[in-house]
Amino acid sequence: MQPLAPGEFATDAIYLNTASYGLPPARALAAVRAVTDDWVAGRAAPNKHDDRVDPARAAFARLLTGATADDVAVGSTVAALIGPIAAALPAGAEVLVAAGDFASVSNPFRYRGDLSVRTVPLEDLAAEVRPRTALVAASLVQSADGRILDAPELRTATRAHGARLLLDASQAAGWLPLRFDDADYWVCATFKWLLGARSVTFLAAGPEAAETLRPLAPGWYAAADRWSEMYAPQRLASTIRRLDDTPDWLGITATLSGLELVEHLTVDTIRAHDLTLADRFRTGLSALSIPALPAPGSPIVTIPDATGLAPLLPPAGIVATARNNTLRFAFHVHNTNADVDHTLKILGGA
Repeated sequence: MQPLAPGEFATDAIYLNTASYGLPPARALAAVRAVTDDWVAGRAAPNKHDDRVDPARAAFARLLTGATADDVAVGSTVAALIGPIAAALPAGAEVLVAAGDFASVSNPFRYRGDLSVRTVPLEDLAAEVRPRTALVAASLVQSADGRILDAPELRTATRAHGARLLLDASQAAGWLPLRFDDADYWVCATFKWLLGARSVTFLAAGPEAAETLRPLAPGWYAAADRWSEMYAPQRLASTIRRLDDTPDWLGITATLSGLELVEHLTVDTIRAHDLTLADRFRTGLSALSIPALPAPGSPIVTIPDATGLAPLLPPAGIVATARNNTLRFAFHVHNTNADVDHTLKILGGA
């Protein structure tokens, strides 16, 4: 199996670390270089490329079947975009979160100080929703081990008890098909599987769910007509765009290029590619009697108790995540069968 986008990625390493940070495609680097060249030459500041914000917003919306660009706000971090959702909850409201989930998902609720945050195992989330649960917040794909949440099952449970559902798609968008209706709120960092920039994050919510959300510290970019209302008083946008933060235009430029590449390749094609490689890797690990944590249908493969294996990777030019005595590998569009086979050879030499 060859890379899906020949010529878009150039790395000397065997890069199996997209779950931490996606590689930028060549088209993104070229687009950013064109902006910085204009900036350095004094021909145009990066904000002259603000016309790329809405196309990026729309491209993300197309990844959420059923969403539109008007359902999407632009920010810089997952936690900051979750902030207004946490602020909208009444004091004492119960928020259900998954044990071991990425901290940015639960921290805005946990550290508000007057909410009841209840932590349960990921596989028990749907069963643990109860009448007093106001919100369930979880990553659709777990960062630590690649496990995938059953979104339709959880959606059914939250609706049955009148609770809202927030899903973080940072480890899912770009390879896993997403349905807007499977959650009330979607948040997603773009610098992983979407091949974007660390400074660009999206929040999506339908009109009913978005109606309760107010920006915690709105800047000029949250205005109804930001370019004609730069000075106070401003009218905030009537849609979820009132949660927009002033964008990093260089980051938006890179992110739009990454989104365009994902859309060109198609999520279904990327998913088939990524999972074929991950399955090949799991099969090879089994043959080596190296156990992997169960995460069927995921391009993330995690090996527990990997203290003796981690030192083998850097000298062999293999980049993965070594954390908490585990090794995490992530397979994406630039990876090949040769990457898998070489990594298995190195691990087998332990």
